[in-house]
Amino acid sequence: MASSAAAIVVPAIKRHTSTVIVAHGLGDSGAGWSFLAENWRMRNKFEETKFVFPNAPNIPITVNMGMRMPGWYDISDFGDLANRSDDEAGVLRSQKVFHTLIQAEIQAGIPTDRIVLGGFSQGGAMSLMAGITNPTKLGGIFGLSCYLLLQDKVQSMVPANSPNKATPIFMGHGDADPVVRYDWGQLTARKLREWGWNVDFKTYRGLPHSAAPEEIDDLERYLNERIPPVGEKL
Repeated sequence: MASSAAAIVVPAIKRHTSTVIVAHGLGDSGAGWSFLAENWRMRNKFEETKFVFPNAPNIPITVNMGMRMPGWYDISDFGDLANRSDDEAGVLRSQKVFHTLIQAEIQAGIPTDRIVLGGFSQGGAMSLMAGITNPTKLGGIFGLSCYLLLQDKVQSMVPANSPNKATPIFMGHGDADPVVRYDWGQLTARKLREWGWNVDFKTYRGLPHSAAPEEIDDLERYLNERIPPVGEKL
């Protein structure tokens, strides 16, 4: 598998006390989501936060006639969520990537509960999966326009002490999404809640497979709650 390009990193302006890792969707790149950091920087938000926008490797995607493009895992069909056949090897490979990124931030001195993992579409699906299976407690987990991967196995992959069972999860989804169906997001939130996770699922009327300003505002409020500034107190 082709290696991915180096992640785009937007450093903290003040003392680095938190990190947010944002994973892009299929065919996109880290640059495609760096607008989040740029927007918040212009408004003096999250000045203690380092943003990491990793790039997925170029891999063949079955539903796109085997064409290679940036992807966290292969997609073989667009079947119903209950009958999906996920690329388990690819998902587990990417799970390791995100766990490694988290561990690197911990080794750099960032408290594990001030690290947030999230993403959009494929990146959101990976963030949910890698987040609930991460061996250390995270500050937050979010997934936009996404769904649950390896739904028949992922619960058994959660560490025995379930360090992120109390970590609030934010999910956002447009009800006009023609790519990742809205009901997939609803079913994912419902299943995670059944398993004991605290999921805040927000619906955006008329939104297709993209992010809306209202959704970004909701994400901003979520991050403010999960990684508030601490100044020199840390």
